[in-house]
Amino acid sequence: MNAPTMLAGIQLADPDLTARVSAGLVRVEELLERELISEFAFVTEAASHLMHAGGKRFRPLFTLVAAGIGPNPDSDDVITAAAVTELIHLATLYHDDVMDEAELRRGAKSANARWDNSIAILTGDFLFAHASRLVARLGPDAVRIIAETFAELVTGQTRETVGASPDEDPIDHHLRVLDEKTASLIDTCARYAGMFSGAPEEHVLALRRYGRAVGVAFQISDDIIDVCSTDSGKTPGTDLREGVPTLSVLYTLADPSADPRLRELVAGPIQAEADVAEAVALLAASPGMARARATLATYADAAAAELRLLPDSSAKEALASLVGSVVDRTR
Repeated sequence: MNAPTMLAGIQLADPDLTARVSAGLVRVEELLERELISEFAFVTEAASHLMHAGGKRFRPLFTLVAAGIGPNPDSDDVITAAAVTELIHLATLYHDDVMDEAELRRGAKSANARWDNSIAILTGDFLFAHASRLVARLGPDAVRIIAETFAELVTGQTRETVGASPDEDPIDHHLRVLDEKTASLIDTCARYAGMFSGAPEEHVLALRRYGRAVGVAFQISDDIIDVCSTDSGKTPGTDLREGVPTLSVLYTLADPSADPRLRELVAGPIQAEADVAEAVALLAASPGMARARATLATYADAAAAELRLLPDSSAKEALASLVGSVVDRTR
């Protein structure tokens, strides 16, 4: 028996599913390469920069796997939809790097560091334009859906940039940012997968709710890993250094009984390495982190509940494995 294939946290245990998804990813990659070509060679180079820097292609992978819920997972429209989601994601990375003044992305120089902010912004716009051109092949409903998704992505980024208002719960604000900025595009991946594979509406809706829940769970787990993981390949405490208010930090700041020293440390960016190390140790063992893990479990359970509404299949098993891996990676 062939060993299961693990791709970006999704376990593909069925050989037929593995073969279908692998072939689909090749087709998506070929389509992306064609879409990134411009008559102006410099634009082609800039637009290809992050795509060729690597990346897990999680969104097209997720779309191809989820399409197994419908009767026509090999539809050309599924391939097109998967490529659209990746183009949208890549475009947001160019813009994010400008906003974050990032120097690196996927281990390579970010576009804004290699060229400048103007080139990075224009390249992101170029990718959004090509995603729009590509999605037009899928009909007016698909165009409307991606437009609504883009609006959510922008709203989530703006909400994060502006911050919570004085009368708003910072934790509710944070979870809404995750829903808009991360989960909205996973929702669209799931929606496209169901629509273009011919799944019935009730299964499309369950897939969408699953995508929302697992999208938020994935981001919460990423934040937990930043503090608690020793083998993720990331430098622990990156968010603490930058003063990024992750869920465990927000729970800590909202708890008047929390360790006063930890509350002091996480109240803003931490510069001294000794303070970062102290904050990481205290936060990892804190009630705030325990609450963040409990919230992660709530979203993971919600995702798993939606899968129970879907018919049994190898695709459903693969989607269930993603829920497990999102939680397991934080341990």
